[in-house]
Amino acid sequence: MSAADQDELDARFMGEALRLAREAAARGDVPVGALVVHEGSIIGTGFNTREDAGDPSGHAEIVALREACRVTRRWRVDGATLYVTLEPCPMCAGALVNARVRRLVYGADDPKAGAVRTLFRICDDPRLNHRMEIRAGVLAEPCAAVLSDFFRGIRGRGRARSFGPGGPRRA
Repeated sequence: MSAADQDELDARFMGEALRLAREAAARGDVPVGALVVHEGSIIGTGFNTREDAGDPSGHAEIVALREACRVTRRWRVDGATLYVTLEPCPMCAGALVNARVRRLVYGADDPKAGAVRTLFRICDDPRLNHRMEIRAGVLAEPCAAVLSDFFRGIRGRGRARSFGPGGPRRA
């Protein structure tokens, strides 16, 4: 595949990840979307579900990897590419390494928790048992904008979401 064809394919799949990010926002969760692609077919999709599910592991990448593994009936996704709108955090970067993702394509850098290029380099650390090809910055501006718009809206409503929709839960 030519570089131009790969660029076009990456932009198309990142556009789908952006659609998933917007779905997360519509549900009140941080707008991050991800998908797993193998041999040109989407085998897993996900968006953040932490708030909705009350699950700290409900990151878009984890949700998409879980679906891909259910589809393939394997814990490894050898040969797959994961597309995600935001640079993965340490938990997600570790999951990508453990799942043996071949290639990672992400949109916006994450200066607060990025574990691929910004704060850490987990996905290509030579000390780990697997490394992957990384392409950063695909549709970075729209990926960053969906996050900025979401947080601007929350600040405008004047309520924090750190404990979910109803505030802290009491036993």
